[in-house]
Amino acid sequence: MTISVDMGLGTAGEAVVVDLEELLSTRLLVQGNSGSGKSHLLRRLLEQSAPWVQQVVVDPEGDFVTLAERFGHLVVDVAEHTEASLQRSAEVVRQHRVSVVLNLEHVEVEEQLRSAAAFLSGLFNAERDAWTPAMVVVDEAQLFAPAAGGDVSDEARRLSLGAMTNLMCRGRKRGLAGVIATQRLAKLAKNVAAEASNFMMGRTFLDIDMARAADLLGMERRQAEMFRDLPRGNFIALGPAVSRRPLPVRIGDVETSSRSGGPRLVPPPDATALEEARDMILRMPEAEAALPPRPRRQPRAPAPDILQQLAQFQPPQARGAKAPEAPPPTPEEAAEREKVLTEVLRQILADPEAPFRPSAVLYQDFQVRCRIQEIGGPPPDLPAFRRMLAIARAGVDMRAMDGTDWPRAVERAEALPEDAQGVYLLLARTALAGEPCPPDGAIALAYGSRSAGRARRLLTWLEEQSCIVCRADRGGRRVVAIVGLGWETAPGDPNAPSDGIRAA
Repeated sequence: MTISVDMGLGTAGEAVVVDLEELLSTRLLVQGNSGSGKSHLLRRLLEQSAPWVQQVVVDPEGDFVTLAERFGHLVVDVAEHTEASLQRSAEVVRQHRVSVVLNLEHVEVEEQLRSAAAFLSGLFNAERDAWTPAMVVVDEAQLFAPAAGGDVSDEARRLSLGAMTNLMCRGRKRGLAGVIATQRLAKLAKNVAAEASNFMMGRTFLDIDMARAADLLGMERRQAEMFRDLPRGNFIALGPAVSRRPLPVRIGDVETSSRSGGPRLVPPPDATALEEARDMILRMPEAEAALPPRPRRQPRAPAPDILQQLAQFQPPQARGAKAPEAPPPTPEEAAEREKVLTEVLRQILADPEAPFRPSAVLYQDFQVRCRIQEIGGPPPDLPAFRRMLAIARAGVDMRAMDGTDWPRAVERAEALPEDAQGVYLLLARTALAGEPCPPDGAIALAYGSRSAGRARRLLTWLEEQSCIVCRADRGGRRVVAIVGLGWETAPGDPNAPSDGIRAA
């Protein structure tokens, strides 16, 4: 079934429709000077296609937040989010197919570029099973994909331009259909504009923009003058989703309105109010006391360092008094302390969401619980906690490892990145015990992910690093051998079910 979106009327009064499925495959570029009706066109397209496709609107001026009242779009205000949280939110948006409006109006231009780049990257990097069709509408695209540098930093421009390039050049295979609008084609990066196959050109005055619009529509240069005479809300459309020949279209009415209406004439105040204002404006300002210089804020240390400093803090001793040296713990006290620390870590990992949280966040919770339990001595530092966490995620019982070659596996794991240590130790423990190879879901859990696809990619990486060797037996079950240790798991089904893990 073909889904057609009614955009308005042609010159003969006929309805001009857009093939929505074709539009999602071939993308759309809208161009027109300020006041030509670009936002009105985008609003018409969004309203007409809202029941059929997920929509993501990058809104630098907050014009499209009114879609939430009528069509249920979720408004994401970037002023309340960090770049990392925006990227995570974008992944959730794709997974749950929620239509959203990314409201950028409350932040500066550079922050707009960084926030849009983070959100678009989250959409682009979503897991494969979330690659459902989504229309991504970017208003004022020349801000996010500029043809030349401006007042923003090179890093912010590079991030934003890279995200826009991914959207327009590589987004189709991931289900992302870019719909971009710009005031001037000359200001928009060419590699972004070139990926659109559908065009709607509105009123344009500059010769260079008229000539480029005529070229994109396959018109002669002498016909480019017509773009100056287009009324507001009228466009020339061309593309496989609209028409094979340039087609004039007058955009139809919309159900919602922008919060920022057009300029309206307001008469000046009367003579009395004008005289009062004149006195206030011309009055000599009173002398103000000089404000004291504002102290400069010192840069903050990273969060894990602060947590570690707090954990190692010792109260100052009285002047002249020598702090008594604490006697070394007895073997029984050390064993009991280790047992309590292990129990605290077990309580933390009992939370179903704990495997997916950063180690620094878990370390903070670990320190608080250690204070509550009144565990003597300083708690383990962050690197030691990470080693404990990797062992715990691997399900290793250290008491059962006494008298084995397990320390060799721990030594080899320390040479790997932090997020890979838990998986390596899980495979090593399973191989040492001769148990079946863990399924993809269990490996993903030790990796701190819900995706079985990431677990398989990590196994491939470990094999490329000559840490493990994977093979399949005659029944297609997986066997993993630990390089350098001579341990090998029993055959195991990689697709066996695991609680809380999503198959890729």
